[in-house]
Amino acid sequence: MKTLTPELAAHIAGEVTTLATCWRLERTDGWVRGFTDHDQDLVVDGLVYTASTGFLPSAIKSGSDLSVDNLDVDGFLDDEALKAQDLSNGLYDGARIDIFIVNWADLSMGRVVLRRGWLGEVKRADQRFSAEVRGVANKLQQTSGRLYSRLCRTDFGSSECKVDLAPLTDMLAINAVAAGDTFTVPTARPSGFYTFGTCTFLSGANAGASTEVLQHLNQSVQLFTPMPRPIAVGDQVRLVAGCDKTPETCSGRYGNILNFRGEPHIPGNDKVFSYPVKG
Repeated sequence: MKTLTPELAAHIAGEVTTLATCWRLERTDGWVRGFTDHDQDLVVDGLVYTASTGFLPSAIKSGSDLSVDNLDVDGFLDDEALKAQDLSNGLYDGARIDIFIVNWADLSMGRVVLRRGWLGEVKRADQRFSAEVRGVANKLQQTSGRLYSRLCRTDFGSSECKVDLAPLTDMLAINAVAAGDTFTVPTARPSGFYTFGTCTFLSGANAGASTEVLQHLNQSVQLFTPMPRPIAVGDQVRLVAGCDKTPETCSGRYGNILNFRGEPHIPGNDKVFSYPVKG
C-alpha cells in the first residue's frame, strides 16, 4: 500500500495534475544525485533533482505474492554527473535508487514512493544506458548463509583470512600492451603470483577500474575480461597477489591453514556412488 498525504491524494484524484517523477541515486561510495522528468530542476528535501538527464522507467508492477518486482530504467548520458566511464567501471552497480512522484507545482504536498531498490546490471550503448532496478523481493532469491565448500569461502586478505596483503601488493607501470586484457609489467614476482588476484588501474583511461587477474606468466598479466577503455603504456596499476582457495595453496604458499574456511575432506557424490550396491 502506498502512503501519501491527503493533499497529494486529492491532487492525484483530480482531473488535472502537475506530477513529476524523481529518481534519487546513492552509490555505494556515498555519491548522491537526483534526477527528474520535469522540464525544470526541483529541490526536494534539500537535494536538487536535475532535469537535464531523461529517465524512462518501464511499467511498475507490485504484487502481494512476493514475486520479483524488478523493473528497468533507461536514460541518456547528457548530464555531467552520469559519465560513460563510471558506468563502464561499475561504479553504479549496487547503487540505491528511490523512485517517487511529487506535485511539482506544490512540493509541500509530499511524495508517493513508487519503488525502492538497487541497481543491478548496467548496460551502455553510445549515449544511452539501461539499468535493472532490483526490488526487495529479489533478495529472497539469493542464497543466504554459509554453504559447505571444498574451497575456502573467504575473500583473500579479509578479516577472516587474516593474510596481510601489504607485502603482496605492487605498484607498477605497464611497459607493453598485447591486447585489451593482456599487458606486461616489470615485475620480479614468480609466475602465478598475481593469478586470481586483483588489478586496479590508478591512472590512464581506466583509472579507478578494478578486475580479477586470470593468468600471470613471467611478466605478462592477463585479465579475466578486457578493460572498457584502451590500456596504454605507462598506465599505473596496483597488482595484488591471488589465491586459488585450495588448502594446498593456503598452507604451502601463505602458511595460513589455521584460517582456512573450507571443508575439503567431506565426501562428495563420487564417494557415495563408489560403494558397492548389495542386491
